[in-house]
Amino acid sequence: MIDVTMENFEADVIAASHTTPVLVDFWADWCAPCKSLGPVLEKLETDYAGRFKLVKVNADTDQELAGAFGVKSLPTCILLMGGRPVDGFMGALPEGKVREFLDKHLPSEGEVAAQTDVQEAEHLAQAGDPHAAIAKLQEALSLNTTDDETRYNLVKLLISVGELEEAQAALAPKLSEIPLQLRFDALSYWLQALVFVATDERAAWSFEQFDAAIAQNKRDFDTRLAKARVLIAAELFEAAMDELLEIIMRDKSWSNDVARKTYVAILELLTPPKAKTDDAAFGKSAGGIELTGKAAAQEDPLLELISRYRRKLSMALN
Repeated sequence: MIDVTMENFEADVIAASHTTPVLVDFWADWCAPCKSLGPVLEKLETDYAGRFKLVKVNADTDQELAGAFGVKSLPTCILLMGGRPVDGFMGALPEGKVREFLDKHLPSEGEVAAQTDVQEAEHLAQAGDPHAAIAKLQEALSLNTTDDETRYNLVKLLISVGELEEAQAALAPKLSEIPLQLRFDALSYWLQALVFVATDERAAWSFEQFDAAIAQNKRDFDTRLAKARVLIAAELFEAAMDELLEIIMRDKSWSNDVARKTYVAILELLTPPKAKTDDAAFGKSAGGIELTGKAAAQEDPLLELISRYRRKLSMALN
């Protein structure tokens, strides 16, 4: 438990809540119910062993913070996750009721352990040890098999180190789901390109050989697709989309629409991940507490390229 003020609220609450849920207890010295709730919250922070972080805000000395969160009576507790308020309660609830509130929102012990593995995997990948990072992601996925973000990152990392069979095995459960998530479908097209390069003799062709064959027949879509897959495998995505556009403009539905589907997959692979905070209006919680917050937009230099190629695809399809 720590005391926070306006000066350290951004770092110790907003930023901290991106990795660990933060429960903010608004209290005051004169508030008798606050004094009975406080020890309950501190006990639960210990019992939950890192599953949430408890901070206290003196509503008398930090009225600006209390006003920002619409605090109308004391004690008031507000839970923040991912940089924003998600729920809260008012009054000195008994321990059992506070546990119910926490259990409704907090990750399980297994999910917490999985999150720790994911964080370690990120550090290992950044340190240039992808195989150790893969092991950590596999461990995390075994603890929380429904974590799509971990599965997605695991497949991408497996692909990046050339472990194509393992990548296909990790990806397979998502490809059988209905509806199929676009980002996992995109990974499957990336894998198809890499498998092509590993198995087709044309993977050894120079780009001049591809261009010479295409010059003989502009509608040689099989060769155009082969060239696009070689470009994808080399992560020359813009050039690959240009080649796929040539197919789409001549025959939109050729070979079960494979050119368009592959093009869309590339756009998805290029799209930066969403920012951890969403620009949203935080209305009232289930307990009737006014929830407010702020978000920041994340910009990425790839966005202009993605927008441009989306327009090109739209024009080719119309």
